[in-house]
Amino acid sequence: MEAVVGAGLLTLWLVSTLPLRPGLEGETPYGAPELEVPVRLNVNENPYPPSQGVIADIAQAVTKAAAGLNRYPDRDFPALRQALADYLAVESKVRLSWERIWAANGSNEVMLHILQAFGGPGRACLSFTPSYSMYPEYARDTLTTYVAAPRREDFTLDLDAVATAIDRERPAVILLASPNNPTGTGLELGAVQSILDAARGRGPATTAGEPTDCIVVIDEAYGEFRRAGVPSALELLDANPHLAVSRTMSKAFGMAGLRLGYLAACAEVVNALRVVRLPYHLSSVTQATALAALSHREELMSQVASLRAQRDVLVPWLREQGLTAYDSDANFVLFGPFEDRQDVWRRLLDRGVLIRVVGPTGYLRVCIGTPQEMEQFRSALVTVIKETRP
Repeated sequence: MEAVVGAGLLTLWLVSTLPLRPGLEGETPYGAPELEVPVRLNVNENPYPPSQGVIADIAQAVTKAAAGLNRYPDRDFPALRQALADYLAVESKVRLSWERIWAANGSNEVMLHILQAFGGPGRACLSFTPSYSMYPEYARDTLTTYVAAPRREDFTLDLDAVATAIDRERPAVILLASPNNPTGTGLELGAVQSILDAARGRGPATTAGEPTDCIVVIDEAYGEFRRAGVPSALELLDANPHLAVSRTMSKAFGMAGLRLGYLAACAEVVNALRVVRLPYHLSSVTQATALAALSHREELMSQVASLRAQRDVLVPWLREQGLTAYDSDANFVLFGPFEDRQDVWRRLLDRGVLIRVVGPTGYLRVCIGTPQEMEQFRSALVTVIKETRP
């Protein structure tokens, strides 16, 4: 027993002497619950797996890539960047050269590249809450000061307040999700342009004291789910060199396990990201898989319309249950409020339905699943509401 206790004390002593970077004390890793349940609707995944045809083409592409794994992957992957540019030209009707596209291991790494290139000590990153919970972590990991200003009660942006915050903070980077996570709120192009105008000349001064423009990042991770007629911020790229628009293959493409995010911007922004990326950061296998998946873009995107339809049915149904549910341009819906949302979450989980405790106090977020999964969610929620209401 003494040996065990002694070993434990020794371990604690060793840990306490590690030179942990200031600011990381008490921090825990990011992560939503990973539980094996019949209905998993908590991390905004596409519920439809790839078809056997897509799987076969990916397997063939990976087999070919495997024959060259003794060599480093293509460092700048122009073929993949061209395929992503071709996809955006179809999806958003915006044609860009491949030199204006960048990609990394998920849009998380793309965001990290942005803050590595434009943030850092003595610089600020501005966002507006509630929004994606990883934004402050990107800032923390790059020693960038994170500044959060509030949204309106309906989760839209007060453009005058945004301009005031930009003028006050002089941020290097502004992060705006559209559709916003966890609220599903989209940004109109007029609002994006107003923010871009306010960001001109309001970035941190250069070492010579000259003004810079803030980099405005519109995070369109859920962009493909936006309602008909809602344009993409990609349309504003040519007139605004300080704009960057990020996307991902994790959501609408149903390729969350691939970990492929990408960004469109001017070539100067992309070249700055190339400076800070790690060498050969996208493996040959990742590049081959992404290219094979993009060759099936019509098939992989075919479920988007049905997921939108499921979402647009869910919102009024939730309101019929006496709940507040927010219109969404994403593949999820924020709803509530509940006096004890953790209790509601647990009761749903007990019935095999996993959703997410996230966002404003009292609210929950549910991802759109298959029709069968959504029926199970609705049935479970009706039961839980009856149990918890007086």
